[in-house]
This record gives sequence, structure tokens and C-alpha cells, in this order.
Amino acid sequence: MSPVAPFPRTPAELPLPLLAKLDDLNPWWHNLPAPPQPALRRWPFARLRRLLDKGIAPATVLRGPRRVGKTVLLEQLIHQLLADGVAPQRILYVPFDDLPSLGALLEPVLQIPRWFEQARLGQSFNQAAHAGQPAYLFFDEVQNLRAWAPQLKSLVDHSAVRALVTGSSSLRIAAGRDSLAGRITTLDLGPLHLREIAELRSGHSITPYWPSNGLDPLLSPDFWRDAKRRAQAEREPRRQAFAAFSERGAYPFAHQHPDLPWSELADYLDETVIRRAVQHDLRTGPRGRQRDGALIEAIFRLACRYSGQAPGPSVFVPDLRSLLGREVTWNRVLTYLRFLDDTMLLRLVPPLELRLKRQTAPAKLCLADHALRAVRMQELVPLDPSALAAEPQLADLAGRIAEGALGYFLAIVPGLDLAHLPARADQPEVDFVLTLGTRRIPVEVKYRRKIDPFEDTRGLRVFLEKASFNAPFGLLVTQEDDVTVPDPRIIPLSLSELLWLR
Repeated sequence: MSPVAPFPRTPAELPLPLLAKLDDLNPWWHNLPAPPQPALRRWPFARLRRLLDKGIAPATVLRGPRRVGKTVLLEQLIHQLLADGVAPQRILYVPFDDLPSLGALLEPVLQIPRWFEQARLGQSFNQAAHAGQPAYLFFDEVQNLRAWAPQLKSLVDHSAVRALVTGSSSLRIAAGRDSLAGRITTLDLGPLHLREIAELRSGHSITPYWPSNGLDPLLSPDFWRDAKRRAQAEREPRRQAFAAFSERGAYPFAHQHPDLPWSELADYLDETVIRRAVQHDLRTGPRGRQRDGALIEAIFRLACRYSGQAPGPSVFVPDLRSLLGREVTWNRVLTYLRFLDDTMLLRLVPPLELRLKRQTAPAKLCLADHALRAVRMQELVPLDPSALAAEPQLADLAGRIAEGALGYFLAIVPGLDLAHLPARADQPEVDFVLTLGTRRIPVEVKYRRKIDPFEDTRGLRVFLEKASFNAPFGLLVTQEDDVTVPDPRIIPLSLSELLWLR
């Protein structure tokens, strides 16, 4: 019997330009510093750090729209690992949307780690893990990589590694998740939370009242009342953060550069967020098939116009016919809306399913950030009460935008089932319904200066009185903090108080 060949058995070869790029992207291999990192660590940081070492699944997937800070989180985690004493040769970082020389590789998610195993780690992944020195692999923006999920499955099935993967397409990540069942944990990341804006703008580092995981507390009315009391106690930083959010939205870049003129910020968001998603991520479908770019652009513009609303074919089809000068079918509009939902630039909140009856009402459109609407519609609409008071003609429009902002905030909460309830003969419309197990919590948005305690709560009261909904209480989301409602089943919170929760 021939002796067993020493590791490595077969050299792993990569193109020279790719090798040079990997060296540049992983400067710690050569005792060189990585670029400086922002001081703000977004809310998933601690959980991601824990999952890297102690997660049940070997891989974690972080998904979200472009420019919300996924790559920064990866870089901060690498910095933390190095600070914790992890050897540089145990860390691999690969941004798959920044490697033009990948075309020569059939299976880059397998071939690059294999090269790293031999050329940097100096032993097999399994040998390193047995020695208590596992390798950490960071794969950024995998969504446009062909067959990334089967490759990652093969990698984690046969090698004891810890991996963190990011992507900007929820559908492509979800499709990968189906084939990676039991092997990944998934987190969604949207634009900044209000308390993160407070930390970025004024240095207020405030622990959130609502933790990043766990939904059971939401079923207790005391949770919401206590959250309101805490928000009142933290009124000043909350109000300052909400004013900044109202003015510039919630993308990190907007608050890292608060003195940047709106015109420059708008150009940046248009180029790096909207156009990157619409023209790059969505233009090419399976097998290289080109999609209708003009239609995607027009549908996104209408989604911006109708954020916080549930427009159906009677709205979309005539508007698109007017914009494009040609016929468009509703089925095609629905398909392209789902594509936009894939980019996580918006969330489609479905109508509530009742007694297993198929709902035909359209989904409610909730934009990731009202700054994107301002870019596309070239229209700045304030949400801050004091700024809105100076422009009362915008009050109704601000209410719809506020509803869209709240919908997106709730739609990306892990594990939370969110729907909206269209008006029916025996039930007024309810803006959002949270379903937690067998119970439901209705949420009504009345974003106006004066609240009628009876008329503005009618939809909530009808919902609460129906035993079939099993709703213990309801939430009334308002513009101002000091709203009171005589019905003890209805808890009023201002939009800024609710957004301050996480």
C-alpha cells in the first residue's frame, strides 16, 4: 500500500489577477491593517459574532438592500476576530461582486476556499477545527453567483468551517436557503433604526427596549405601555433622531455625512441604491434573459408614489400605460413588483387570510426608506411633526409615507407575520395586523395632529370585538406623543415612539 500523501494532495490553482486581488482584500495575511471601520456597530453585530462561534448552523446569511451596511458589518466582525486573537491565516474575505476574474472559475465558493486552505491556512479545514482553530469564511454579495447555494452546502457538509454570507436579493437568498435547510441561520437587515441614527448623529448609545430576537413580549399590553414610558424618558434623543430621519431618511451614508447637500445625497442614493438594484440586480433573469428595464423603472416609480397604499390593477395599469405609451398586463406588473421585493427596496405586505379563503386584494407597498421616494418623485415630504406643521398641505401625503415606513419596519422583524386587512362590508380597513401564533394585534396609523378618539379608532374597535380574530388589544400609531384614548384596549404610540423600540 502506498503511503498517504501529505496535505495538500493536489495544488489548488487560481488566476494570477484573482490571487493579487485576494491579497489586497485580505491585508491581515501580510500583517497589514484593514481600512478604518465606522464606530457604529449595527444591531446584528453582537448576534452575528455569537453565531460565528456558537451558532447551531455552520453558516449565517445576512440579507438586505444595498448600502445598508452589510459589508461594513463583515469588516467589523473580521476586525473583532483579529482583536480577539484569531490568527490572520484563519480568516478569508471574498466580495463576489468585486472580482472580475471569477469568470474562469466554475465553482468559486469551493475553489477559492480550497486554495485558501492550502496557501494560507496550511492545513485542512477539518484539521484546524480539530485543533480548536476553525477557519472563518466571509462571502459578500453572493446573490448573482451561479449555484452558490449547492457549493456552500458542499463546503459546510464536508469541512468544519464557520461562514457568514451576505446578499442583496431576498429571493435568490431564499432559494439558496431551501437547499441549505439546517445549515444556515438567516437575518434580515434594513436601513438604520431610529436609535442607530441617534448614535450616529449625536453619540447617544441606547440599548433597545425590544431585543433583536423573540416575539412573545409583543402579546402583552404592558410591553407596549412600558415601551412608551421608556420612549418618553428618552424623548430628547428620540426627537432629534426622528427629525434627522424625517429630513434625510435612514441610509447610513445620509447620517455619516450630515452636511452633504440633499442634491448630492439624492444622486448618491439614486446611483448606488436604486439604479444598482433596478439596472444591475434585476435586468438579467435566469439563463441571461433580459427583463424590461423601462417597465421595472416605471413600476418602481409608482411604488414610490403609492408607498403605504395597496394599489391594484385599476391604478397600476392605467398609470403604466400613460408612462410607457403601451399596454401592460397586471400579471406582469405583479411579477415585477415581486422582483422589486426581492431586492428588499420595498416589502409587499399581503392581505390577511381569513378562514382559508383566498384573498384577491392587492398587497400594500412599503418602501425601504422614504428618502428613496424623495429621490424618485423629486419631492421632500417631512415626517417630523414640527416640520410638517409648517407645510400642512402635505399632511395626507405624509400620513401615507409614515404608514409605508412603519410597514417596512415591521415587515423585516424576524419571524413576525405581517398583513393588512382591506375594508369589507362588516369590517373597516385595518392598516396592519400582526399575527403571533393564534393571536392577532391590529395596528392603525392615524398620522395627524388631532385624533378623534372615537372615529379614528373605529377599525380597531370592530376588529377587537370579533372573537374570531382573538385580538387582546390594538395599537394606534399617531404623529404626536401625548394622544390619549378612553378605550383601555387601545394603546396609542407615536410613530417615533414605536420606531424607537428596536
